[in-house]
Amino acid sequence: MYLSLLTIGLAASAVNAHGVHEQKSMAGPLQSLWYNRLPGDGGTQADSVFSGISTFGRLPYQPCLSHRDAKYDIAFIGAPFDTGTSYRPGARFGPSGIRQGSRRLNLYGGYNVPLKTNPFNSWATVLDCGDIPVTSYDNSYALWQIEEGHYELLSRAPVTDADKVGPANKGRTLPRVITLGGDHTITLPLLRSVNRAYGPVSVIHFDSHLDTWKPKVFGGSPSEVAAINHGTYFYHASMNGLLANDSNIHAGIRTTLSGPSDYDNDGYCGFEIVEAREIDTIGTEGIIKKILNRVGTEKPVYLSIDIDTLDPAFAPATGTPETGGWSTRELRTILRGLEDLNLIAADIVEVAPAYDTNAEHTTMAAADVLYEVMSIMVKKGPLSKMVKAENEEEL
Repeated sequence: MYLSLLTIGLAASAVNAHGVHEQKSMAGPLQSLWYNRLPGDGGTQADSVFSGISTFGRLPYQPCLSHRDAKYDIAFIGAPFDTGTSYRPGARFGPSGIRQGSRRLNLYGGYNVPLKTNPFNSWATVLDCGDIPVTSYDNSYALWQIEEGHYELLSRAPVTDADKVGPANKGRTLPRVITLGGDHTITLPLLRSVNRAYGPVSVIHFDSHLDTWKPKVFGGSPSEVAAINHGTYFYHASMNGLLANDSNIHAGIRTTLSGPSDYDNDGYCGFEIVEAREIDTIGTEGIIKKILNRVGTEKPVYLSIDIDTLDPAFAPATGTPETGGWSTRELRTILRGLEDLNLIAADIVEVAPAYDTNAEHTTMAAADVLYEVMSIMVKKGPLSKMVKAENEEEL
């Protein structure tokens, strides 16, 4: 503070001594108020929270898909795809919107008080890897792009514990990948990628809709391409053997149905259901308990979050809004209660910024939800610890 005041004082003295003509020379000294040092002086630039290029939480950016030497423990990647949606399109702008909504996450240092961890300043190297190139003209090819782009990031060696035994195939320890959607169709290629790395996994699905509908029920299935959309992807995931049997769960469900048989089909796909309205009777603690009892805390878990889990009052900018949902506070509380899970990857989907308010309610909510997910991953430690914990239990 003393040095900054001294700098201003010296600049003011120079102006008084040399007149108005010399006032232009103040640009240099005044810039020191906004920068640690000027570029070229060997220092680093310090943007204001409202300036600079948007990355998630102002994380370092690396175009990881084109830089195979980029290393990380947790990677954020965008999947700007929305041509599988049935109502309101626009989630292709979700990745950029979520990044915009995340600008303030690291403003005061990023410490997560309830979870007692700082995901921005920990053992983990965390990068924003940009977006997967996704065509908007061919759904089949786009989903292939998403799967291959995700697997390219997921299958690399992490910065931490790459040489230690982990839960992935062949005993590998892999990094974690968090995907910014995109409509919910993207979860199918993401689970295909995860299956290549881990085999079938348990899935926790926060959503207002089941998304296990048979193609002939949802959309009529006029073609093979149309059969895969944001209401049927879990049906295909189940049929393709991507889900661990009877350890998957939906949370926040409140959709209308074609009939009770939709629930029967959902059970056939390996899911249990937690209705949104149950929070009124069992509270957030009851929701957390149901999820943990279903999924367990020992096996790898994939987490998929549709922003329409939240009530439209809290997240209006989504493809298929449903009233009667949870508040942002309730969802964040439930997520924190899952801190013992072994999250290997996650996504957040259906954020369509064009329908948001000027206050950016939805994009901020999505960013804050991912902050909780990121915090859980960091607090849990490298995935190598998962195998260590299993071995200790056997002993």
